[in-house]
Amino acid sequence: MAAHPMIRIPAMRPAAGIGARAGTIDELAEFLRRHRRVLVLTGAGLSTNSGIPAYRDGDGQWLRRDPILYQQFVASADMRRRYWARSYFGWQLMRQAKPNAAHRMLAALEQAGRLSALVTQNVDGLHAAAGSRSVIELHGRLSAVSCMDCKGALGRDQLQDELARRNPDWHPEVLGFNPDGDAELDASAYPGFRVVDCSGCGGALKPDVVFFGEAVPAERVRAVDQALQASDAVLVVGSSLVVMSGYRIVRSAVARGLPVAAINRGRTRADELLAFKLDGDCVTTLAALQTDLD
Repeated sequence: MAAHPMIRIPAMRPAAGIGARAGTIDELAEFLRRHRRVLVLTGAGLSTNSGIPAYRDGDGQWLRRDPILYQQFVASADMRRRYWARSYFGWQLMRQAKPNAAHRMLAALEQAGRLSALVTQNVDGLHAAAGSRSVIELHGRLSAVSCMDCKGALGRDQLQDELARRNPDWHPEVLGFNPDGDAELDASAYPGFRVVDCSGCGGALKPDVVFFGEAVPAERVRAVDQALQASDAVLVVGSSLVVMSGYRIVRSAVARGLPVAAINRGRTRADELLAFKLDGDCVTTLAALQTDLD
């Protein structure tokens, strides 16, 4: 997930046909009234109003450079240095982010018994911060870090303190911020950054998130499958579904005969599979939905 430019991830290709049918707030409210066991799948578009940058624009084009692959992070000490140097600044933005009204609305729907499950592709932890109790964090959470060798765990804030102590005179210019705790730095900044290794065994540390090229843990895949079995509909919120892990959930839902609706600004990879879609901002749409449901 969060990482550095190395490869080209292809932009979303237009789906065949005419795309998703445009829905209305009234139709979405009726969708939730009619289906009492709705699995909600959320993506980066849900957190943009919390100050976390999105991955793509409305056409599915990347808004940032390409991310590092899992295999590159594991194999290269230089790549790990680049990652943690950028994360040193990116984490400062991430930990300041607060849940927005859309996160709180979904937590309220869960507490009202309207949802069967909440699955998120986001690694920001904002659903839990908003009060959602049963969240399947498909790609993990950025606030946790573990050793790739001994599996020892520590919190991201603790690591941040260690990085600050290790790099007291390192002050490069931050050129911008990317999704998932990644910051843009000039290439000349990386050699001077000192990485922190595991205090227990000296192994390399990795954030507990799924990188591109890394498989989603099997237990999370099973949890989603079980959640789908207990659901009678799916609602996608703020995801273009370009990443296969999210797209696969929608395809599986449709194969099971479950209707799928979406709230997203711009196209999704699954437009042809949707019963309908509301094209727009997640916060605005869910705020209107709350009024309609009351």
